[in-house]
Amino acid sequence: MAKKKGPPRVHPDAVKRGYRKIAFGKVNDAVRLMFRDGLGPEEMKKLDLSSVAELKQTKDGLEIKFYDRMKALECLREMEENGAGQSPLYRALLQSVQKRGEAGDGV
Repeated sequence: MAKKKGPPRVHPDAVKRGYRKIAFGKVNDAVRLMFRDGLGPEEMKKLDLSSVAELKQTKDGLEIKFYDRMKALECLREMEENGAGQSPLYRALLQSVQKRGEAGDGV
């Protein structure tokens, strides 16, 4: 009988890296995407869009929404002061990963 896999473990350092990327990362590639003339499929695959929360094609062009840098900074501060387990966003991310793992067990 195959051993059941649990949800993947999310390491607090990985969460911190993600928050730092959102809080301090550049948005150059997202802006470059808006002016995508000359961007081939291979160049588009290399774009760092980790700060992008949503992309939407509108009749007027491309709409880009970014993650909130201030919230990311607040979460980083909370993680430094209280530890990773106390951050509400960290707990929400962890629950999401656990639910995804549980949903995958029955599929």
